[in-house]
Amino acid sequence: MHAAHTSVDGDAAPGIHVIDTGFQRPQFDAAYLIVEDGRAAFVDCGTQHSQPRMLAALAAAGLSVGNVDWLILTHVHLDHAGGAGELMAHLPNAKLVVHPRGARHMIDPSKLWAGATAVYGEEEMRRSYGALEPVPTERVVEAPDGHAVDLAGRMLRCLDTPGHAKHHNAILDEGSGCIFSGDTFGLSYREFDTAKGPFIIPTTSPVQFDPDALHASIRRLVALRPPAIYLTHFGPVAEIHRLADDLHATIDAMVELAHRHARDENRHAVLAESIARLYVERARSHGCPRTPDEIRALLAIDIELNAQGLEVWLDRSAG
Repeated sequence: MHAAHTSVDGDAAPGIHVIDTGFQRPQFDAAYLIVEDGRAAFVDCGTQHSQPRMLAALAAAGLSVGNVDWLILTHVHLDHAGGAGELMAHLPNAKLVVHPRGARHMIDPSKLWAGATAVYGEEEMRRSYGALEPVPTERVVEAPDGHAVDLAGRMLRCLDTPGHAKHHNAILDEGSGCIFSGDTFGLSYREFDTAKGPFIIPTTSPVQFDPDALHASIRRLVALRPPAIYLTHFGPVAEIHRLADDLHATIDAMVELAHRHARDENRHAVLAESIARLYVERARSHGCPRTPDEIRALLAIDIELNAQGLEVWLDRSAG
């Protein structure tokens, strides 16, 4: 098996394996495998194209598909959950655990597909995400706030953490104290690591960004005092208090930019450019040696999605 298929971070807690799903570029999109006493749970699963990597990670851990009891989704955005139906078809004993607001989209993904296709177009959807396969209703478990998933006695607790999406759970691994944050605790790509540690930015993403809820969700995660938080984008980070402060400050700066440009004629272009400048400034002050153009290129997808997310929020607030 190629190392590129499964990266296991040296700082990962016992029984936690970091999987690079292969979405977009290396070390962009992670899923996780938690192993306890020969039983396994996946947290998130990437896209349909990621399924071979998920199964390869299982094999690398010395397990088979029959050892997997759970596929737990942080939320149903396609870079986290697009491959769920395909993966579940290979896991005979597993149940899928998802926020109550997301369950219907796993059982019938047609609206999820239509909504994303409206943004990206059919060709890009096939290229990036493959297809969305439904998950049988009887295999789906709805996980409201506080729902506990039992992995061979290791409790994985689902925490309702809106702000990025209304259908978002973070997962507290009570065995290690670590948290799988999905997109609630922002994005931290390893290309931006410096002597000052990780660099982090929030993700608004269309269409359910709520800054007040996101601030509250971040505070909730910090209050649990995790030794590390496992991000989808990408991998485990420590220095939780410093990163949380950075997230709060950047959310406030982005909201201020959104209000400043709310009535601009070319609102989207101006807002995206303002966000790009903000991120370049913050990355450079963090000690990132990359050029402004390199920073913009690495964050291009996030700049575009965050501009869209802020615009949807602005329009909803005005209404």
